[in-house]
Amino acid sequence: MNKVMLIGHVGQDPETKTFDNGNQVVRFSLATNESYKDQNGQRVEKTEWHNIKAFGKLSEVAQKFFTKGKHLFIEGKIQTRSWENQQGIKQYATEIIMEKFVFLDKKEDRPF
Repeated sequence: MNKVMLIGHVGQDPETKTFDNGNQVVRFSLATNESYKDQNGQRVEKTEWHNIKAFGKLSEVAQKFFTKGKHLFIEGKIQTRSWENQQGIKQYATEIIMEKFVFLDKKEDRPF
C-alpha cells in the first residue's frame, strides 16, 4: 500500500500548469515540523519540506484556496520520478500526489 498522511503548513502559494488538453496540475510545498530532545536534553526543532502535486478537481480547489501558511492535513501517495538534466546527469524528485485534504485552520480562517 502506498499511503502518506501529513499535517503541515503550505510553504508558498500554489503554482498551476495547464496542459494542451486543458488538464492542470498544481504544485506547492508543505512544511511538517517535529521536535525532540537531543542527547544533551536540548529541544531540537526539525522541519521537512514536501513537494505536493494535485490534479483534477483537487487542483482547482488548491489553486483557489491554498495560500502560504494554510494549515492542512493531506493524504496521498508517494511518487518518485527521474529525468536527465542538460549535463546528462540523472535527477530524481519525490513528490506526494494529493488525494484528500482537510483544512486545519481555525474555523473563521477556513474558506468554506
